[in-house]
Amino acid sequence: MAAFQVMAKPIGPICNLSCKYCYYLEKSSLYGNQQTFRMGEDLLESYISQYIQSQTSSTIIFLWQGGEPTLLGIPFYERVVKLQAKYSNGKRIENSFQTNGTLLNDQWGEFLAKNGFLVGISIDGPEEIHNSFRVDKSNHPTFYGVLRGINILKRHGVEFNTLTVVNRENSYKPLEVYRFLKEIGSKYIQFIPIVEEYVSEPDTNGLHFLKPYSHRSMEVSEWSVEPLQYGRFLRTIFDEWVRMDVARTFVNIFDVALESWMGMEQSLCVFARKCGTALVIEHNGDLYSCDHFVYPDNKLGNILKQSLLTLATLPQQKHFGEAKALGLPKCCTECDVCFACNGECPKHRFLQTDSGEPGLNYLCVGYKYFFHYIDAYMCFMANELKHNRPPANVMAWSGGEPTTPF
Repeated sequence: MAAFQVMAKPIGPICNLSCKYCYYLEKSSLYGNQQTFRMGEDLLESYISQYIQSQTSSTIIFLWQGGEPTLLGIPFYERVVKLQAKYSNGKRIENSFQTNGTLLNDQWGEFLAKNGFLVGISIDGPEEIHNSFRVDKSNHPTFYGVLRGINILKRHGVEFNTLTVVNRENSYKPLEVYRFLKEIGSKYIQFIPIVEEYVSEPDTNGLHFLKPYSHRSMEVSEWSVEPLQYGRFLRTIFDEWVRMDVARTFVNIFDVALESWMGMEQSLCVFARKCGTALVIEHNGDLYSCDHFVYPDNKLGNILKQSLLTLATLPQQKHFGEAKALGLPKCCTECDVCFACNGECPKHRFLQTDSGEPGLNYLCVGYKYFFHYIDAYMCFMANELKHNRPPANVMAWSGGEPTTPF
């Protein structure tokens, strides 16, 4: 059995913000007129015990997301820690917590530090860039609230990283974004491209953002990053990183690219050959195939009715994971950088190839541009690692001033 992880959404899609590009807020429509989105105590205990029992590794990582997980309050997570200790059975338990940061205070800082939570902060760049999309329910900007939360984490010594959504606007300001993230103390940077197709009239489940192959006439949202521009965004940042920041600042896509050039299995699911090992549990115990596939036909079941392990290993989920590799069009399987991309996330595969085959990734041209550009650098770093030398030697090897693709 392949190892799997579960992203828990104990408050479902409920959030104190209303980010303009958020695809998850509308998931509340899947639960009809339900008023309470909160994982109950019995379900929480069942989930924690089942998840620990389903894992074979000596270290078990719990992922807490939303919505906005801080809305549940500190007592909820104090209960989490107690239950983890109760069922740990000698295994090491770690917690990762993704938040917009606006509700953090000193009490949160003390709790997160005391219990060793790794915190991911969602921030899209400097003030004007961040506030373009990340607003609250009253359409007010949130930048300073997030910055206040980051400062609280720093004050209490809480380890944090940043998650930046790359959209149509900030993709044109790569160095402003990258340098800002470094300035606020982010050593671990995640870039997530936003790509959403939508319909003006919702489907029967109340969803505007539909999955690929939904047989509806859909449009790419105006905030979705443009394919080639995403590649340019990554290249521009890479140019600065590879000359100045290797082993000092860690960027998820650069690290995973090096895994690819080393011939390793990619640690980030979107670039792995197969997927299906990163599941999502909702506030009521419903288990779904993936965070990007919380749709009725991707629901595996409920852990109060069938065990988490049983659901995670259903043939339906195995097929979901294998379909990623099996569904690649011919032009992808023949592509010289397919080993690094593997067709990326199935959610983004809604284009047709020049020959009319379905399944081409919307971001394909951007990834080709970027992976071709970094090839020489990655080959150098991979060779250094193979000879037990630090890949950071690439900074001296590359030399000179960063170039720009514009």
